[in-house]
Amino acid sequence: MNYNELWRQLAQIYTEGEAKAIARMTYEERFKLTLSDIYLGKDTQLSADDQTELEEIAQRLLQGEPVQYVLGYADFCGRTFLVNEHVLIPRPETAELCQWITSQGGCHPMRLLDIGTGSGCIGITLAAELYEAEVTAWDISAEALEVACENAKRANVHVSFEQVNVLNIPSPSLLEENGEKAYDLIVSNPPYICNKERATMESNVLNHEPHLALFVPDNDPLLFYRAIAQYGQKALKEGGWLYFEINPIYEEPLQHMLSKMSYHNIETKKDQYGKQRMMRALKTEKQ
Repeated sequence: MNYNELWRQLAQIYTEGEAKAIARMTYEERFKLTLSDIYLGKDTQLSADDQTELEEIAQRLLQGEPVQYVLGYADFCGRTFLVNEHVLIPRPETAELCQWITSQGGCHPMRLLDIGTGSGCIGITLAAELYEAEVTAWDISAEALEVACENAKRANVHVSFEQVNVLNIPSPSLLEENGEKAYDLIVSNPPYICNKERATMESNVLNHEPHLALFVPDNDPLLFYRAIAQYGQKALKEGGWLYFEINPIYEEPLQHMLSKMSYHNIETKKDQYGKQRMMRALKTEKQ
């Protein structure tokens, strides 16, 4: 199998552009062949072992498995993160959320909490970019936390990972021992896709990415946002911020909920695709 044969097979389930991009990524990352190498015909000169591996990769890709899972990693904010079936593949929209946070400044010491960390991409990025920040990251999945811990080691940053169910937060997590509020900033990309939206989703996402990190009940789409905002009322310092990645469908209900919970300066931001994808809100007692 060569490059042209691979992308033409992939074009059965992807657009031509996507198929070529996946094929290029496979050759570049797994076999260290650039596009120039392919033009020179080096894709036809793989060893027998490499050809066997390529056939195995092709079979997984043709079953719709995302190329990031097949290769075992994904790029995010200029870093490489290990990924597997236990964590969501980091996405450009989530990178924009991190960039929104870091663009506000904040190299002074601060305490941050990343809820639903998955691969650790948010917490690790913030720990690296806000170099004086003390970052804690929660996830309900022990398997996800194993991936996140390894990613933190690879990025050479310190993040305190904890297995916590945000829908059942243990009370000692609320406050510091001295009674002070715990965090300057809480960020989360929680599950926000309703079950009724499954029919419109790409099969490679639906069939391969962890449903635990994707879906919420149809009758309570703000389930996780409510729990996090309630926790933020108790754990955020005065003047602390909530940052969320959001489902654009529920932008207005989420704004209304946060306003009723006495959050202020609520702001929504569009992603690169023009969708309302991020929201932040200020914790303050001022009316």
